[in-house]
Amino acid sequence: MTAESPLLRRSLFALLVAAIAALLLVLTLRALWPGGIGALEWAIFGCLALTTPWAALSAANALVGLVILLRAPDPPAAVLPALARARPGPPDSVTALFVCLRNEDMSAVLPPLSRLLRELEAEGAGDRFRLWLLSDTQDPQAVAAEEAAVQSFLAAHPTARYRRRADNAGYKAGNVMEALDHQLTDEAFFLTLDADSVMSASAVLRLVSVMEADPKLGIVQQLIVGRPATAAFPRLFQFGMRAGMRAWATGQAWWQMDAGPYWGHNAILRVAPFRDHAKLEALPDGSRILSHDMVESVRLQSAGWAVRCLPAEDGSQEANPPALPEFLRRDERWGAGNMQYLWLFRLPGMTWLGRLQLLQAILLFLGAPLYALALLLAAANGLTGGGAATPMGALALAVFAHWLCYFAPKLAGYAQVLLQGRVAQTYGGRAAFARGALAELVFMQLFEPLSNLNKALFLARLPFGARPGWLPQNRTDRGVSWRDATRLLWPHSTIGLLLTAAFALVSAPALLLALPFTAGMILAVPLCVATADPGLSAWLRRHRIAAVPEELAT
Repeated sequence: MTAESPLLRRSLFALLVAAIAALLLVLTLRALWPGGIGALEWAIFGCLALTTPWAALSAANALVGLVILLRAPDPPAAVLPALARARPGPPDSVTALFVCLRNEDMSAVLPPLSRLLRELEAEGAGDRFRLWLLSDTQDPQAVAAEEAAVQSFLAAHPTARYRRRADNAGYKAGNVMEALDHQLTDEAFFLTLDADSVMSASAVLRLVSVMEADPKLGIVQQLIVGRPATAAFPRLFQFGMRAGMRAWATGQAWWQMDAGPYWGHNAILRVAPFRDHAKLEALPDGSRILSHDMVESVRLQSAGWAVRCLPAEDGSQEANPPALPEFLRRDERWGAGNMQYLWLFRLPGMTWLGRLQLLQAILLFLGAPLYALALLLAAANGLTGGGAATPMGALALAVFAHWLCYFAPKLAGYAQVLLQGRVAQTYGGRAAFARGALAELVFMQLFEPLSNLNKALFLARLPFGARPGWLPQNRTDRGVSWRDATRLLWPHSTIGLLLTAAFALVSAPALLLALPFTAGMILAVPLCVATADPGLSAWLRRHRIAAVPEELAT
């Protein structure tokens, strides 16, 4: 087997994941073993053991990704061979640009599209692309505003097309498939854009050239980074997300190879195989698939088509939720969608890697209730006299190891920037980057336990009918009042206070060890208000804390 062998790469990666998982389990048992393991401690161990696959996978992806980012002359080309064979210049094929709309602020949607079309014209490739505005807007007032804005846009770009469906059956996946079935003619590829997507002409042309260079490719998904944000919440969140996704996606692309991900937008797809193999039927209970993208990727892989990731940041952006309430709503929608994958494991023709991808998506959300339950069981164990013989040093080491693996992709991304001066310079230098990383880590240490608790509460209600559906998204910066934050987050704060009081009754060391996980719950309301506050947001911008390269370049 050569270094390019999928079997060799995946075997080596599996050994790395197994080694990390074994280390986490040993450290956890080492902390719980002294004095014997009671029933509650076995339950705690069971919860942590079930989260271990995801933690080990995160750490392994981060380590492989960091090595490639530090050692490869061209990291994206190192994991996407077709990139080296791609031909520059205008493409031979025709590509449709699909922009899916639903109750959007068109004054924010249309200017980036106009800029993209002008750039493609300047590159001599304007006639190779056809823009489609695919609307699922239903509200009469929103429809009127949308159509008025589109009319002006079409006057400036007469080759663009607009279509609004009478209903939104199948949500975005149904919208796209309806366009493929009834609107396209001779287009070989289509590129999916969300309403908040921003892509440059060079990035779009690169994706098309990669598809033309390898006829086996069904999907090429480019890395997506956050657009420069003015509000504190998305500014801090996307600073760390960017670092983590760069390392994660690079490491994952190395071992997944032709069995890569699809995230639903900022990706290019081959029309014929997608139309033939990616139609999504209703689930057995009659509901529609919400998280359609990974299912579509798995369907193409099962049909023999390659799905690859291009882990390059340039020219591919999106807007993140402007405040914590919008983020939690989006997370609930994604969580409900990912849990639907439990219906799909027995579908015929699915590859083992396809099932693994669906399992990863499930574990991403299933870990939240397991972490929350482990914390609750730890409090109960301490209050009932269990764990008296537990060495706090060993317990702290086990907790830190799990934390390190959980955040490993982000830490790897931070390490890469700090080690590579040319990359750090795009962030204003190592000192400026370190300030942003420190601010983001403090923010995320408060936010992540709160986010996990919210996922846990939602997933607990999901079997009893909780359904977020596919709701219109607020994409604009806004403040959040204390009243609104309290109404949304009082259960989270109450649970955090009760857990903290329980650990305080156990011992001072137990309280100190628990505070990093309960503080964010206790402070949920002020965290929500502060990270949406215009004053804090302006202060972060003024001091360029957590500024991304695109912001500094302008």
